[in-house]
Amino acid sequence: MKRLFLFAVLLFPAMLQADDSARSLYSSDQLVQEITNALQAHFRLQGELDVDLPRPWTAPEQSAVKWEFGIEEYPGLAGANMLLRIRLKADGQVVDNHALMVHASLWRDVWVAKLPLRDGTVFSPELLDTRRVDVFVERDALPTDEGGDSYVFGRQVAQDRVITWHDITRRPLVHRGQVVDVTGSEGSLSLRMKALAMETGARGDLVTVRNLESRKDITGIVVGEDQVQVRF
Repeated sequence: MKRLFLFAVLLFPAMLQADDSARSLYSSDQLVQEITNALQAHFRLQGELDVDLPRPWTAPEQSAVKWEFGIEEYPGLAGANMLLRIRLKADGQVVDNHALMVHASLWRDVWVAKLPLRDGTVFSPELLDTRRVDVFVERDALPTDEGGDSYVFGRQVAQDRVITWHDITRRPLVHRGQVVDVTGSEGSLSLRMKALAMETGARGDLVTVRNLESRKDITGIVVGEDQVQVRF
């Protein structure tokens, strides 16, 4: 019995020391990182998200073995300034539950005009440079993973200006009044004919074309330059 008591006396300080080593404080830097991760996941943001606190945040004084962070309320849209309701638990006990204002920047590579661009110019990366901007500020800026030769510039763009979604429009591949190639297939049955386009359309648009022989109108999808595909 004495040996068991002595063993417990010797083991108890070691247990306390092990428990203390598992405990940690919760820092402001940790809060910012958790907010950043939560915002990126919730809004599915593409790019590098930077978050900071406009006002100092008072961290809890106690330490805990397990910290649990969550955002209870998000704004409708992600932006430069967002009001969040956060909740922080220390070993299951709520130690912070209040509204918190954060400032954010979302950095992405966007297109910039290398040269002056005319209305109707086909979109081409060779005509453009790239620049890293905060898209929460430049909200309409066109990211470098967007664009392509299915677009044309719908207006003139000055040299060294950031390209926006308002500057481009989908390039028409079929024009009203133009004779186009129409193809279609179903099983072993295939169709190829010439038809008159009754509408103008870009890739993926549904347009009406008129059979040159029967004068019957049918609807197809624009799949390429002067090419329309129909389904039976």
